[in-house]
Amino acid sequence: MTTPSGFDRFVVDSSGWVEFLGGGPKADAFGKYLENPDAVLLPSIVVYEVYKKMLREQNQILAERFLSHAFGFHERELPLDISLAASAARVSLTTNLPMADAIIYATAQAQGAELITSDAHFSGLPGVTLI
Repeated sequence: MTTPSGFDRFVVDSSGWVEFLGGGPKADAFGKYLENPDAVLLPSIVVYEVYKKMLREQNQILAERFLSHAFGFHERELPLDISLAASAARVSLTTNLPMADAIIYATAQAQGAELITSDAHFSGLPGVTLI
């Protein structure tokens, strides 16, 4: 799947995973990206955010289902390393993104991937599709 903007790899923000897994009103819009798992990259901080939110607001079964799915991304999982942390710090200072969002955005940028999100913090940034 390639978007009109030319990306063929995607980072789906935590908001997208939560919408998709929780059957929210934007689930179908995020589903078109998440249902193509070979193109989806998964930053470790997204796993943290989604798993925590699912445990807190949904239920343990849904949270564990997500975590089980996340373990399938072992080749496309993107851990936070020193280089990415430094890049995210620079991104945060130039965009005013909060820490987790800056890490997610810097990860997508470093991978040449499009960030798919419904979080308005990312509005107007290059390489972002806002749903």
